[in-house]
Amino acid sequence: MFLFLSKLLPIFFYPLGLACVAMALGLLWLWKRPRWVSGAIAKRILGAILTVGLVGLLLGSNGWVSNGLLRSLEWQNIPDGELPNASAIVVLGGGIKAANYPRPWVDVSEAGDRVLHGARLYLAGKAPIVIPSGGRIDWRGGGAPESEAMAEILRAMGVPQGAIVEEPNSLNTYENAANVAEILRREGIDGPVLLVTSASHMPRSLLCFAKQGVEAIAAPTDFIVSEQELAELSHSWQSVLLNLLPDSGRLENTTKALKEYLGLAIYRLRGWI
Repeated sequence: MFLFLSKLLPIFFYPLGLACVAMALGLLWLWKRPRWVSGAIAKRILGAILTVGLVGLLLGSNGWVSNGLLRSLEWQNIPDGELPNASAIVVLGGGIKAANYPRPWVDVSEAGDRVLHGARLYLAGKAPIVIPSGGRIDWRGGGAPESEAMAEILRAMGVPQGAIVEEPNSLNTYENAANVAEILRREGIDGPVLLVTSASHMPRSLLCFAKQGVEAIAAPTDFIVSEQELAELSHSWQSVLLNLLPDSGRLENTTKALKEYLGLAIYRLRGWI
């Protein structure tokens, strides 16, 4: 139940969900109590409710807000030079879709950069094993555990089966860390691990692994905000205008950042970090 609520409740605090709630409340008020709207105070309250929804959408889809929020997360753990060798490479799930019909094979979404980067690090000789970590929520796509799909991609990229240790049971970042820590103890793997996940997800992931006593070195990937994107924000009057206008992609990026900040707060409250 916690897993379901953790996916459901935050939706209403993100810009799109907040706007929907505001509009729904406004419409309900007009439908149920139309006479109340005639008063000056009632009009102000109704206007405030609708303003909250509109401002949330406009700010959430603004280029400066979106990139600023994501950058505050993504640029925290940029490696300083070449990554060191480690005892294992841990790749967190979240970017691979199961090979459910009509997909001809497992699908790689934007966060699928994680498994590609993990394979690249292995082939560069950074660690002797790769641990793909991730289960599959039955009511969100279903199918085989994500670790199995990641292992399939790893093998296709040249990582031998003997170098892959799957962790197929975790359904969130806390479980990723706890289950991988158990694997490391069981396999007698000492020393630091290279932790591969999306750059915006890295701050929470590092804290979870540290809480489990695992020394993790950040190996972030899936960067959404680059120096080029930041430069383009004010490159010309055309780009300034377009970044002020609503955009669904920027709204999604803002939501990703807010999800991470909300996740950090909830994980602290639960003692997971």
